[in-house]
Amino acid sequence: KPADFDPDKKYPMILYIHGGPHGMYGVSFSFEFQWLVAQGYVVLYTNPRGSTGYGHEFGNLIDKAYPGDDYYDLMSGGDAVTERGYIDEDQLYITGGSGGGVLTCWLVGRTDRFRAGVSQYPVINWDSWVGTANIGYSVGWRWFEKWPWEDPQHYHERSPSALVGNVTPLLLITGENDWRNPIAEAEQYYRALKIQKIAAVMVRVPGEAHGVRGRPSHYIAKMLHIKEWFEKYSPDSENEEDKIEPSTCRYSIVSKQAEPYWTRCSKEIITMRIKIASIFVED
Repeated sequence: KPADFDPDKKYPMILYIHGGPHGMYGVSFSFEFQWLVAQGYVVLYTNPRGSTGYGHEFGNLIDKAYPGDDYYDLMSGGDAVTERGYIDEDQLYITGGSGGGVLTCWLVGRTDRFRAGVSQYPVINWDSWVGTANIGYSVGWRWFEKWPWEDPQHYHERSPSALVGNVTPLLLITGENDWRNPIAEAEQYYRALKIQKIAAVMVRVPGEAHGVRGRPSHYIAKMLHIKEWFEKYSPDSENEEDKIEPSTCRYSIVSKQAEPYWTRCSKEIITMRIKIASIFVED
């Protein structure tokens, strides 16, 4: 909750989903969460089925069934918070990275409750992922009963690409050197969204591997893109159809020269360009 939280007011909420999927949120400090809260959001982070820390049975509920009914866990968590009365139900947003990016796409493909979403380095098509990811072989035979060519329907049913027809405005972010969830996953989803005429932007981060944390400047830029995408589609935005604008005013290179931190590579595919990794953020 924001530092000046008032239970009588209404706040926008971000559902932030962890990756793994066999991971978990614990009691620890998150700079990103605290920064989003400082922007006036309530941030909900919860541990759906499949998370670690709750025993083998709970963790294995998603065995051969991921993504799947973890959808209901995440949605019920959101319901529990909105029922407390201080959430603006017209300002619900969603994001997550890796497995959280998978579930972000899984949720926005099944519900229209979220105004906008940001999927960070997701898997979109399990069939292509098994053949290209650096852990595709070792995970493929563990998470599915058979290989893609033996049971293509199962792979399709578990892929967010199967739900591309009904998706909220979505921003995709992936590092160009991501071998865990190769950038082709986000690329094919971006193309499918554009074919369906769904509002979408894709951000490619040069030199970044899985997680987009190799350079502090890239990590901060990622957070700014998330914030600005949600602001773009908030009810208070006066220009929802305008293209997302760069945040050069928020960045200063150590040389003190104001330079853009990304350049547009095509109409709506963005590549970040940062010449110097060491930066500071102005108030």
